[in-house]
Parts: sequence; C-alpha cells; structure tokens
Amino acid sequence: MLNALEVLTTVLVGVMVGVEFSVAFVINRILNGLPDDSALRGRAHGGRMLGAVMPFWYIGSLVLVAVWAIAGWQDQGSGLVVTAGALLVLSVIMSILLLVPINNRGKTWTPENRPADWKQQMNRWDRFHYGRVAVIIAAFALLVAARA
Repeated sequence: MLNALEVLTTVLVGVMVGVEFSVAFVINRILNGLPDDSALRGRAHGGRMLGAVMPFWYIGSLVLVAVWAIAGWQDQGSGLVVTAGALLVLSVIMSILLLVPINNRGKTWTPENRPADWKQQMNRWDRFHYGRVAVIIAAFALLVAARA
C-alpha cells in the first residue's frame, strides 16, 4: 500500500512540475510572441483555467506527501519526503502571497480594461513563477530520491 502511495504521489507531483515548467518555458513564451491582444487574452484564459485547477493540485500533492511522510516515517528516505513536503508548503505560500494576487487581476483583463503596466505585471508574475518552478522541481527530485 505504501508503495502505491509513493508512486501515485511521485507521479502527481511530477505531472504538476511538467505543467508548471511548460507554462514557464513554453506556453508563456508562445503567448509573449503574439500580438498584444492575443497575448493578453491567452494569459487571461490560462489564468482562469489553471487558476481553478492548480490550488487543488498543489494542496492534493502536499496532502499525499504528508501521508507518505507519516506512513513511511520509519523508512529510509523519510527525511527526503519531509523536506519535499516543506518545499511544497513553500510553493503554496509563494503562490498565495506572490502569484495569486497578480493572477486574480490578470484573469479579468481584456483589451478594453487592461492597465497600462499589464506587461510589467505579467513579467513580475513570470519571475515569481520561475522561482516556484525551481522549488517544486526540487521537491519532485527529493521524492524521486526517496523512492530509490
């Protein structure tokens, strides 16, 4: 049973890392290359779509890591799982304090109501997102190492 939990958790966190990596290094770069209205509309739609899903994904991943840490407390590698959990907590805090406020504004923007500094705000979101991606990649790597 613990083995299945470890695999499920590692896969779920790994897919989350893949999605967030893709947003940072593929999707947003594609959107940034489009004309202003298209880029704005794409980012707003992405903010609404992923903004609805990611809170459950982040919290769900964190809960699974916590269950793994508790259930496998005596196992070798439990320290890595706990550290991965701490990094996921950090990613949630980063999301709530840094990324969500910008995303909540950005997902409502249209070409008619966008602020003059919308690109600067999106660039700021991107910089915070790069940091969050680094944190969740580290958490994923620790989970993989804990399974070894």
